[in-house]
Amino acid sequence: MSLWGATDADESKPKNLTTAEKKEVFANASGWVREAGSVLSGNGNTSATPEVLVAIGGLTTALGTADITSIDFNITAFDKSDGGTLSVTARFNEAVDVTGTPQLTVVNDTNSNHTLSYASGTGTNELIFTLVIGAANAATDADDVLSIGANAMSLNSGTVKDAGTTDNAVITNAASIGTAAGTITVTA
Repeated sequence: MSLWGATDADESKPKNLTTAEKKEVFANASGWVREAGSVLSGNGNTSATPEVLVAIGGLTTALGTADITSIDFNITAFDKSDGGTLSVTARFNEAVDVTGTPQLTVVNDTNSNHTLSYASGTGTNELIFTLVIGAANAATDADDVLSIGANAMSLNSGTVKDAGTTDNAVITNAASIGTAAGTITVTA
């Protein structure tokens, strides 16, 4: 078995990385790279050039269409009385370009689901989705459990494409990808 490879599986990423570190690694034309601004690279500049970990020429072409590799909450708690911003990151195995306002659904186990709108990330492998919920809003109740299910993202008349191409990215995700984000229980 090779040390790393040209597939989009986490197992093909550099073996010396932990599972958490692999979340910050994606493919570009140079090979496997670490996201700009990562604390692991020692450079907090999110506009910096991604750090090349393994040079594999044409890796993005070998991988084919961009796929979602993880979806994670950017918050750890939500208080109904204070309100706040629900924020979620969808990571892809390579950079993607976004047009319009794709959406991502956060499932609420007892109330109506929350639709987060694309906020930022075009040209990178991380797309941020947000929704502001006002204090004491009827959209959530204390003890509601928020989670991310399968196929959480929708295009909403927008596009998500492999960066620099006309190829549509795969925006469906397996239930296991959303489940890995865990849950947030709303407090009063």
